[in-house]
Amino acid sequence: MKTTIIAVDPGLSGGIVIGESDELAPHLVKAMPDTEADVIEILRHQAVNSNHDTPPVVLVIEKLPLFVSVPGGRVSGASMAKLHRNAGLLTGAALALSIRIVEVDPHSWQKHFRLGTKATAGGYTAWKNVLKGEAQKRFPSIKVTHAISDSLLIWEFAKTLK
Repeated sequence: MKTTIIAVDPGLSGGIVIGESDELAPHLVKAMPDTEADVIEILRHQAVNSNHDTPPVVLVIEKLPLFVSVPGGRVSGASMAKLHRNAGLLTGAALALSIRIVEVDPHSWQKHFRLGTKATAGGYTAWKNVLKGEAQKRFPSIKVTHAISDSLLIWEFAKTLK
């Protein structure tokens, strides 16, 4: 049976991708919405439209680190708070809407594509460009940005999960 996958990179510049396990709807590939109400509406729409005649819905969200290293040092406490708030909002909304939640470790989904690592790519920015390039190859009909590249790849990886 098909599954509707909502793949999320909850980062400050993350994205949300929604598609069935064999088809991606380009109009449902978005940067992370600006408001909490917009995020909840996306999930609510998927949950409400899910019934016995439609595929089940699963939220596949990137598991969050306790800290993040970036060029020049660690991310600020305010940025980490926003990241965790986004993830908490998504998780809480999914629970309230009875949407199944699957957390995926970044290393797991990234390793799946066999692209190397941040270190072998030459640092954070180069690694983000590698991930964006892979998303562009896999989704040529979508205008891939850094905001949505990780969520596109998380969606692709989610298709391999049971």
